[in-house]
Amino acid sequence: MRTIDTSIMISATPERVWEILTDLPRYEEWNPFVRRAAGRPAVGEVLALFIQPPGEKGMTHHPTVTVAEPARHFQWLGKVAVPGLFGARHEFVLEPTGEGTRLRHRETFTGLLVPFLKRTLDRTETGFGQLNRALKERAEATVD
Repeated sequence: MRTIDTSIMISATPERVWEILTDLPRYEEWNPFVRRAAGRPAVGEVLALFIQPPGEKGMTHHPTVTVAEPARHFQWLGKVAVPGLFGARHEFVLEPTGEGTRLRHRETFTGLLVPFLKRTLDRTETGFGQLNRALKERAEATVD
């Protein structure tokens, strides 16, 4: 198992951050890590996400939304067809603060393949930082 756990302070309300996070078709406008996204951010829905860590080719994943609590928590679960081989629980937790929103962005990877994916997961962690900074920039900009 490996967990990537990042956070960033955003000078915008949790509602504004949520609005951006759940507007999946617009990811291609601002998101350097999840380059394209489609689907509905609702529990049970299957998303189509083209994820491209820095220096990687990228690939499309089809995770299932497991949590969609407006302005609070957005989570999806991805896995391969063979149980125990690889799974990933990706989540965004939005915490209101006096200055805006603390975004906690993390993913827990499980399964037999995890030890063999060190380089990709290291690059994924870099991609999380890029996504966090891009989300902060977009949320703090004038409402579009």
